Amino acid sequence: MTNPMRTETRPEAPTDIPPGFAPLRMGGGFMALNGPLYLLHEGEQVLLGFRVEKRHCNPLANCHGGMLATFADMLLPVSVHRKRPDIGMRFLPTINLQLDYLAPSPLGAWVQGEAQVLRATRSLVFVQGLITADGEPAVRMSGIFKIGPPFAGPGADTMAGRSANPA
Repeated sequence: MTNPMRTETRPEAPTDIPPGFAPLRMGGGFMALNGPLYLLHEGEQVLLGFRVEKRHCNPLANCHGGMLATFADMLLPVSVHRKRPDIGMRFLPTINLQLDYLAPSPLGAWVQGEAQVLRATRSLVFVQGLITADGEPAVRMSGIFKIGPPFAGPGADTMAGRSANPA
């Protein structure tokens, strides 16, 4: 008898990406190990997404809350970079990130999120958004980010995904 808690017995996640999304190049490091993430930026619409793979899952074959938190912590600042050119290509370290987990995001689900900038001051930006899994609400989020120094050096434009789906 197989153990239903073991993800090795479950089928692999599909790898198809919805039309219009392109890989978001974010350099190396942490997101290189946890991505890839995909961006769709058309006019005012900015969506970020990923396909839930086995490596993202908990023992019940649902996306781990830590991965969803990581995704939220990428989605909110990337949305600010795309929607607020006055803030520009500045590092946005997280001051506060609040998540409400609404429903599981199972292995193979397409997870995507969208965010709205609520307010920006000289030093802070306030953002909220919603993450869905296969179109169903999965995570409600809000965050406060410090407006930091400009990105510098090679690859700075890719930090906010400027190389994928330019608007």
